[in-house]
Amino acid sequence: MTQETYNVLFLCTGNSARSILAEAILEREAMGRFKGFSAGSHPKGRPHPYALDLLQRLNHDTSFARSKSWYEFAIADGPHMDFVFTVCDQAAQEECPVWPGQPISAHWGMPDPAVMQGSEAEKRVAFSEAYRMLRNRISAFVNLPMDGLNAVALKSRLEDIGNRDGEDILTAIRKHREKTLG
Repeated sequence: MTQETYNVLFLCTGNSARSILAEAILEREAMGRFKGFSAGSHPKGRPHPYALDLLQRLNHDTSFARSKSWYEFAIADGPHMDFVFTVCDQAAQEECPVWPGQPISAHWGMPDPAVMQGSEAEKRVAFSEAYRMLRNRISAFVNLPMDGLNAVALKSRLEDIGNRDGEDILTAIRKHREKTLG
């Protein structure tokens, strides 16, 4: 792969939390090499307020943030995607559109912080953990030697990145409860 800027699409079902976070993180981590996009199979219509609040507190630009359908990117005159990552298990199991140019894809599934039950603090911890997990994966991704890997090796590395993260969101919530309840 020998181009200067790679387009990356993050997919989840609602395009309100994980994929929005991933798009913002990629824009910050990209160093001009990547352009992030996000979409959903059944968009919620607006980004989750906790996702926007977290991004704003971390000084991310949120002007890009809107919930949109993945069909916006499956059209011939849409942006050509080089990479497509599903960040939720439900979207990974759905029949995705055919992406023009056959981008390299991988599944980076993780729990949805938008459906987390508990106190407001626990819900915010879930969003922070989703952000942390995505940032770790995206940081590993943007530091891959794109020109030094063939498509098969690159896909394998992307799948390995999706399998990272020993501590998941639910573990972080349990730790938060133990710490606050004594």
